[in-house]
Amino acid sequence: MILGPEGNLAHASRQKGEALLVPASLKTVAVIGNGIIGHGIAQIFAAAGKDVVLIGRSEASLAKAKEKIAASLGDFAAHELVERGAIPAILARIRTSTKLEDAAPAELVIEAVTEDLPLKLDIFGKLDRICPPPAVLGSSSGQPASALIAKVAHPERVIATHFWYPPQLIPLVEVCAGPQTAPDVTQWVCARLKEAGKEPAVIDKEIPGFIGNRLQFAMLREAWALWASGAASAEAIDTVVRNSFGRRVGITGPIESADAGGLYTMYHFGKSLIPHLDVAPEPAKAVADLVAAGANGIANGRGVYDWSQRDGTALIAARMEELFRWLKADKARKG
Repeated sequence: MILGPEGNLAHASRQKGEALLVPASLKTVAVIGNGIIGHGIAQIFAAAGKDVVLIGRSEASLAKAKEKIAASLGDFAAHELVERGAIPAILARIRTSTKLEDAAPAELVIEAVTEDLPLKLDIFGKLDRICPPPAVLGSSSGQPASALIAKVAHPERVIATHFWYPPQLIPLVEVCAGPQTAPDVTQWVCARLKEAGKEPAVIDKEIPGFIGNRLQFAMLREAWALWASGAASAEAIDTVVRNSFGRRVGITGPIESADAGGLYTMYHFGKSLIPHLDVAPEPAKAVADLVAAGANGIANGRGVYDWSQRDGTALIAARMEELFRWLKADKARKG
């Protein structure tokens, strides 16, 4: 152990002959942005016993974020995933602020602002000055770490920490270092995420979309293409997914499934089928036409489906219940 800047104890390691530091412990997390991802991340770390500084643009939006966290914790209590009596203490660990400077005491800072790259660059440049090393600077967006360091003097502590929505219910966090990120930072972040109950997956090199979104959109491209071509209705396509491999993917991922099914068989079936899969560089024109006409799915009742004829609220609620069911199963499995 050695003493880092500002008297913070830190572990020493080496990369290219130089000592690198990571925080010795995690006591305080700063979350920059209080939107749909940010307030969920704040809940995660506060529930894990950390002090959290949730930083947003306005007191009004921060107050709404605290209300959403309280409501979410109420749902967790209803599903026996947190003790109801523990909720006041969890909420008390979350302090709100409109000043970026209040991130200074944090050992881990996670940016969760809107997908505006100039804004992110400005925030990381300021955080690099406000938060002394060895504080780690993470981004919860799909941006690679290397895209965020133009104004940063200490790029070795910047890393992508891609949380999935809703972060308090989805275990996965994709962790991806940039070319200048210190290896110690990746290991430290993964350890802290595991302590908070998350499932980090390390991506070995920066790629657009990381892993999850690439797989998700590969399936979505094919689904849209099948619907747009008239091969099947949207209802039929969704029914196929829900009632076939959708039942398996929570247990076996695609590569595991291929091995389980027999690699020889899957390889040769792939050789015959893959040439017929959609390879269009853009979403299907029929989807583009819907968007151009103002369709926005459940949000405004118009998408591939006519949501005036379907209960979108009930669908989302059912999905949330399923996510809670998985969390309870995870808790039981981990003991």
